[in-house]
Amino acid sequence: MVQIRVYYEDTDAGGIVYHSNYLNFCERARSEIFFKIGKNPMDENGHFVVRRVEADFLSSAKLGDILTVKTTLFESKKASCTLLQQIYKENELIFRATVNLAYIRDGKVVKIPQEKIDILATF
Repeated sequence: MVQIRVYYEDTDAGGIVYHSNYLNFCERARSEIFFKIGKNPMDENGHFVVRRVEADFLSSAKLGDILTVKTTLFESKKASCTLLQQIYKENELIFRATVNLAYIRDGKVVKIPQEKIDILATF
């Protein structure tokens, strides 16, 4: 779980989180999974790229809110994986996305190193 505070830059003129920023929050949470254990999500073996996102906007967040992003490894294949990412405001689910990631090195899809899958599976 990663906590994120909503700043002015995340909102529209009405103080409501702009819709695309929920995807940014999910990206930050995916990176934090690696940073929290002293790893970098990008290294000489390659890195993840988003292949597909399916998102549901359930409720709004506002300036100053503290959000919690939960990330769960939903499915793992040879060169891709699917994560369920959920954003909560207090105990209310306000956003959820299914994110399919491909793993690439030098611009080509390659097998995901087991270490990367293990890291994603622990969160």
